[in-house]
Amino acid sequence: MFVHKRSFLLRSALFAALALLPAALVPASAQDKSLTVFAAASMKNALDEANAAFTKATGTKVTASYAASSALMKQIESGAPADIFLSADLQWMDYGQERNLIDPGSRFNLLGNALVLIAPKDSKLGDVQIGPGFDLAKLAGDGRIATGDVRAVPVGVYAKAALEKLGAWAAAEPKMAMADNVRAALTLVARGEAPLGIVYSTDAKVEPNVKVVGTFPADSHPPITYPVAATKDAKGDTAGYLAFLRSAAAADIFRKHGFTYLAGAGK
Repeated sequence: MFVHKRSFLLRSALFAALALLPAALVPASAQDKSLTVFAAASMKNALDEANAAFTKATGTKVTASYAASSALMKQIESGAPADIFLSADLQWMDYGQERNLIDPGSRFNLLGNALVLIAPKDSKLGDVQIGPGFDLAKLAGDGRIATGDVRAVPVGVYAKAALEKLGAWAAAEPKMAMADNVRAALTLVARGEAPLGIVYSTDAKVEPNVKVVGTFPADSHPPITYPVAATKDAKGDTAGYLAFLRSAAAADIFRKHGFTYLAGAGK
């Protein structure tokens, strides 16, 4: 009986030790079937669909975290476990590359977008001609103009650049309501908390409670470009995921959601 009890205790200890083994010792097939993607907030609808298609094709689960590109890159810099970074501008991808946080060999430009002026769907505002001399401050009246934080959030950076180019920034600046990300700015307008907002055209497309009242000229701001790359410490099938983003199937999904597809495949 003593021997039996001793054998039981040894087996229990062995099982406990196995449970504590680090993930690095678990067979690759058991740990490589998932990926974590940090992506710009404006990507949510399109990327959720693309990720579902990738999972269906490969069996690899994709977990996506959406926020402003600036916030996501700062999280990666602080050690957050991400395998893929998808930014809404070149600046934050450059930031990560300069600090050796991404794999530069895996980097490519995936998508493009347009910058639009939106209003609540029941607004009496009609089509607005956006060009030099455009008086956004007057258009907003006593209300606020929602967009991303112009100091860091890509949509806000693009918005400020466009307004400066058009000579509208100085008067509009005091009326800016700067949100944490583009979807938060979109929500302010959708709820009627701001009579105007500057977002991407793809965001306006997914929110039924807003309407586009004007489009900023493409030459009024730097090209809206979404680069993607694997992070320096990426695990799992990042190569397969990035290859999927270049595929015709992915191109169809992104185009359906209103993005300009830049990656080459499916043109």
